[in-house]
Amino acid sequence: KQWYQRRVAITPGDSYVWDVESPNKPDLTLKPISPLVCIEYNPKDPHCLVGGQYNGQLAFWDTRKGSQPIEVSAISKSHSDPLYKCIFLTSKTGTECFTTSTDGQVLWWDIRKMSEPTEQLVLDLTKSGKPTLGGISLEYEPTMPTKFMIGTEQGTVLSCNRKAKSPAERIVASYTGHYGPIYALQRNPFFPKHFLTVGDWTARIWAEEIRESSIMWTKFHKAYLTDGCWSPVRPGVFFTSRMDGCLDVWDYMFKQADPTLSIQVCDEALNCIRIQDAGGLIACGSHSGNVTLLELSSSLSQLQRNEKNSVTLMFERETKREKILESRYREMKMKERTKSQMEEINQNEEYDENPNDLVEEAEKNFWFTIEQERAGHEKKDREMAE
Repeated sequence: KQWYQRRVAITPGDSYVWDVESPNKPDLTLKPISPLVCIEYNPKDPHCLVGGQYNGQLAFWDTRKGSQPIEVSAISKSHSDPLYKCIFLTSKTGTECFTTSTDGQVLWWDIRKMSEPTEQLVLDLTKSGKPTLGGISLEYEPTMPTKFMIGTEQGTVLSCNRKAKSPAERIVASYTGHYGPIYALQRNPFFPKHFLTVGDWTARIWAEEIRESSIMWTKFHKAYLTDGCWSPVRPGVFFTSRMDGCLDVWDYMFKQADPTLSIQVCDEALNCIRIQDAGGLIACGSHSGNVTLLELSSSLSQLQRNEKNSVTLMFERETKREKILESRYREMKMKERTKSQMEEINQNEEYDENPNDLVEEAEKNFWFTIEQERAGHEKKDREMAE
């Protein structure tokens, strides 16, 4: 509790809404109860915002009604750790969202009534009913309204189905490949069955059907990666930010071993990045609270000729390669298992084939002992007779 109070005391409490053409003064200052960790616009209403707070509560703002939140979730019904991610859902009312936190829960909310969540999911792979994983990032694709994904602080991605018959069946699949928290998780806007994850020192691209390994990945950087996102206009381009203040632009149509472009945005850590829906601007947030807005060249913000077909072929090729490797790996494991079973059977057969030899040896030892005792008694009798 003392650590939390000390942390809150040194963390700036305000958040800001900016106009990109007016960098000197924010349009609106948001004043949450506890510092905001994440914030999200309602895609159906540009005046509505929800924010995840450091104390685990979810707050709702209407920018037409000032700086104070309209409503805040009850603290007893909220997350017990910082609320790291919130996303609006596609619904008729446009008022539903869901959130996650390192307390191991996913909660669903209706911003018209935030006294308690409408649903709850515990992140538990052991089916014990207690959380075993902590949530850091979320992914939701409107074209697949019942599906969602969770990036955890343990480096695992969980693929879930909200409409499963039982809570235990909601977690459909898991993908493990990172050595630390997954700070960014996003499906490719052109190919939703492929998704990007950013964590530790790498960014990875996954195929939903392959759970054993990612199909593509970046090199291991010297600096820790902090965030990442796909380009909304070019299917083969994505962006990553680093702890050393660099923004990397990856264009897989150009090269895959290294970033196409690396920009030293600042001399401190870049904590987050966000790209404009039109794909021409990208905002970078630094550790000290500065926001840098970058404009991308036309080659990075306009769809290239035959790019969709080329990316389709690339993903199919890499997916096929991983399937072959996965099949080969399973085949090798099967052979090793079969070999160990055969060795065990052979050992048992050797043991079963030689019981007569063991009996004969035991008999020899027995009669040898008897003969020695008899010879000893006879010698003793002779000595007494003399």
